[in-house]
Amino acid sequence: MTTAKKLLEFEGVGKSFGGLRAIDDVSFAVNENEIVGLIGPNGAGKTTLFAMASGFLKPTDGHIRFQGQRIDGFNPPRICRAGLVRTFQIVKPFGDLTVIENAMVGAFLHHPKPEAAREYAAEVLKRVGLGGREQQAAKTLTLSGRKRLEVAKALATTPKLLLLDEVMAGLNTVETSEMVELIQNLRVSGVSILVIEHNMKAVMSLSDKIVVIQYGKKIAEGLPAEVANDPQVVSAYLGGEHVA
Repeated sequence: MTTAKKLLEFEGVGKSFGGLRAIDDVSFAVNENEIVGLIGPNGAGKTTLFAMASGFLKPTDGHIRFQGQRIDGFNPPRICRAGLVRTFQIVKPFGDLTVIENAMVGAFLHHPKPEAAREYAAEVLKRVGLGGREQQAAKTLTLSGRKRLEVAKALATTPKLLLLDEVMAGLNTVETSEMVELIQNLRVSGVSILVIEHNMKAVMSLSDKIVVIQYGKKIAEGLPAEVANDPQVVSAYLGGEHVA
């Protein structure tokens, strides 16, 4: 039996902001070719974990490893070049640029010549369902289109691991299904995924493993069916009175 290779590892990670303990001794891993769902109530600390993994925040304690190398303390460009990149919960495209120019911003990382960057960006846009919209102004896209463009901008950097922060928030049922399919296709293409998502139906169907955070602490980790039936997880979302 082949042991899964760890790609991203949080090892006893903590983060304090003054007297506030936002993350407290969190440990889990994302393996190669895996989709991991990171869930928890609002304010649980999920985005803080993303910010530390991608270099926007430095852990107060603990270590973060990517492909076996410690990356806590690295800045975002260095982590991005290593193959770990994130999207943001609030999508902010370069509105006055075209769709393909937005994607080229990421493509320039490994394709410094404009013609090569444009060619690769066009391929990425097709992968995310934005083919044919290359010359459209980014600010004119629908919310679904802006979400896809957010993924494209990150994907254009050629990541090994993609951190997706609520890419399905605000989408209707059809758009959510299409985003789930897109994420599944990314994994098939060799990109591992760590996804924050509040749409429980979507994240449970999508993920190989679920990690649950509450008040900065990990309270559960396991298969989606196991986590969904964990009384502590149900209590975190619905309250102890409901569980009782």
